[in-house]
Amino acid sequence: MAASSGCSESSVRKRHVDSRRTETERVPSSRDRETGQQRVSFRPGTYWLTRIVLLRSVSFIYFVAFGVAYNQNKQLIGENGLTPCKNYLNSVKRYVGGKIGMAALAYTPSVLWFLDWSQMDANLDGMALVGMALSGFVLVTGTANMLIMVTLWVLYHSLVNVGQLQLLETGFLAIFLCPVWTLSLVPRHCPPSLICIWTFRWLIVRIMLGAGLIKIRGDKCWTDLTCMDYHYETQPVPNPMSYYMHRSPWWFHRFETLSNHFIELIAPFFTFLGRRMCMVNGALQIVFQVVLIVSGNLSFLNWLTIVPSLSCFDDAALGFLFGRGSVAEKAVLEMQKEHAAGRSPKPTKGMLIRRVMNVSLAVVIGYLSIPVVMNLWSSRQMMNTSFDPLRIVNTYGAFGSITKERTEVILQGSLSPDPKAPEAVWEEYQFKCKPGDISRQPCLISPYHYRLDWLMWFAAFQTYEQSEWVIHIAGRLLANDTTVLSLLDHNPFQGREPPRWVRGEHFRYKFSQPGSASAAQGKWWIRKRIGAYFPPVDLEGLRGYFQSRNWPHPHIKS
Repeated sequence: MAASSGCSESSVRKRHVDSRRTETERVPSSRDRETGQQRVSFRPGTYWLTRIVLLRSVSFIYFVAFGVAYNQNKQLIGENGLTPCKNYLNSVKRYVGGKIGMAALAYTPSVLWFLDWSQMDANLDGMALVGMALSGFVLVTGTANMLIMVTLWVLYHSLVNVGQLQLLETGFLAIFLCPVWTLSLVPRHCPPSLICIWTFRWLIVRIMLGAGLIKIRGDKCWTDLTCMDYHYETQPVPNPMSYYMHRSPWWFHRFETLSNHFIELIAPFFTFLGRRMCMVNGALQIVFQVVLIVSGNLSFLNWLTIVPSLSCFDDAALGFLFGRGSVAEKAVLEMQKEHAAGRSPKPTKGMLIRRVMNVSLAVVIGYLSIPVVMNLWSSRQMMNTSFDPLRIVNTYGAFGSITKERTEVILQGSLSPDPKAPEAVWEEYQFKCKPGDISRQPCLISPYHYRLDWLMWFAAFQTYEQSEWVIHIAGRLLANDTTVLSLLDHNPFQGREPPRWVRGEHFRYKFSQPGSASAAQGKWWIRKRIGAYFPPVDLEGLRGYFQSRNWPHPHIKS
């Protein structure tokens, strides 16, 4: 009887526990209470929905990156581009002994080695279009397999090597989120690996620590809290909000700098302090990146940094992103219900192989992280550098030093026979987004990216001897070359004969003061001439310069 009684009490306790478990899994939302229905909540600790969000986010960045490549690669690295990739590949080929073999692939991993170099523009367009199509498919459907993600990674790797480290690493990790063949939103026999989730978390930790440490070591203004006094005005491509953020009170700029140090140097360690603190870090990083997106045009860099931050959230945290009754919600809740009832499917041979693969991934990432971690703690820290040829694990960082004043290279053309004549009229070319015309409102393009505008920002810090491609641009402008002109916003000689002379002028730019006379006249900028960046040049005068650098000499079409 005693045994029978004990068994009965045990059964009662078991039913009570099962009942409590069922109740805790069914937490009605306020909306459900209004309709009198219950909505089952997701259990924490699973990452089915996290995987969908990560894949869609990575594919969005891929789509933008391949879109930029499709629209600009021909002009920059195509057959008639500013720096043709064919020339680069030939120089690599000569460097490794004149053969296209493993040495060439190790130096520059690219599919272009195996394509017809006489059709380089078509190759670049084809790779970009395939990348856009595949990433668009994943973005719309939320489904992907390893074949698709490997293809995207290889294609972008090829374009980067002949033409952003962070997208390469993020894209590589995304490969291991997917099943090998299956295209399923919630593949039952390929559960998201916690190891893979942690590789994304490790990535965001390294990104932020790298950025924070390079700032502390790179520029005194980060320690005296004055960097944000200059950042909005001097960043590569400001947007309209940058104009107003620059005029924030001094105490707000100090608060911004302190917040930056906290988010980049302290918050990343929250990742290792349990579920809630990990989510706090993820939320802080996302908010931080959104602020950067709103206040400047930094390509898709900030959007990309949001991606690994999403790995800090599990299904319970991301469930609100999925519509009630959606396929993903139903599938995940059904699997969680089966798991709670002890009816989880037994591991298949494929699942066991996958576990071995995930452990191998952890070993590879751990091994490749050794030089990266050593670099983080080094007083001679390098940023945005890779220590392996496939660029799987990299070092990151940004704005290690802040420029205190903004200078711009303004390209001008003239039809005057004598460029030194006082009556010579010089007309300005305008780029797509970089400051030029002081009355033009700063553009808003993020996450898109005008690569030539970005390069012109760097050129303003150097001389034309250090940025010879600027002279290459001048030669193309002298010929009214449509390839280069397509990268510009305004050609003053459109529909006219080409300019006889082109020169580069160096100006110092500052935001106008809101409410000032200049602002009332619609001027966003105030500028002052520093001097000549490069002297007036004509086509004939550039002939020897182009020949010495093996550049095709532009010519004026009759």
